[in-house]
Amino acid sequence: MRIIGGAWRRRLLRFPDLDGLRPTPDRVRETLFNWLGQDLSGWSCLDLFAGSGALGFEAASRGAASVLLVDSSPKAVAALMNNVHLLDASGRMKIVRADAVRFARSATERFDLLFLDPPFHHGWFDQLADSVASVVKDDGLIYAEAERVLEGCGNWRTVRHGRAGQVCYHLMRRDADAP
Repeated sequence: MRIIGGAWRRRLLRFPDLDGLRPTPDRVRETLFNWLGQDLSGWSCLDLFAGSGALGFEAASRGAASVLLVDSSPKAVAALMNNVHLLDASGRMKIVRADAVRFARSATERFDLLFLDPPFHHGWFDQLADSVASVVKDDGLIYAEAERVLEGCGNWRTVRHGRAGQVCYHLMRRDADAP
């Protein structure tokens, strides 16, 4: 996988070939960061179901102040650690080996941007609907990938979306009418 923008542009990162792991394609990442603006200076990001870490590394490359990568796979976590070390990014990138849903339910920190790219066909968005409000700031954003178009997740509504092959991708904001 290569980073497509920011300070680490063109850097190649390696990750294991794991069942169900599908890094976000270059053109989808390009669209996402066009939506967000290219500079994420000062942002805090949480990449649940990090997998290859494509989204988190891209955010850090574009100036995010902190990126927390969460994954439950020992092989994925080892590859994430190797890539953080390779980029000398341990000052702003942290890795936690944990179940994403349990982590979200117990998290005490709130983030500007939540990346949700879970394995498809497991009902993850329904499981996380109640937890996203506790991990995303009120004015924060959620980026989600799914096997289908999502209207939202909990009190968060899709404001932009696209499709690339089998992947539907979404940018969500907090519903202004939500409590």
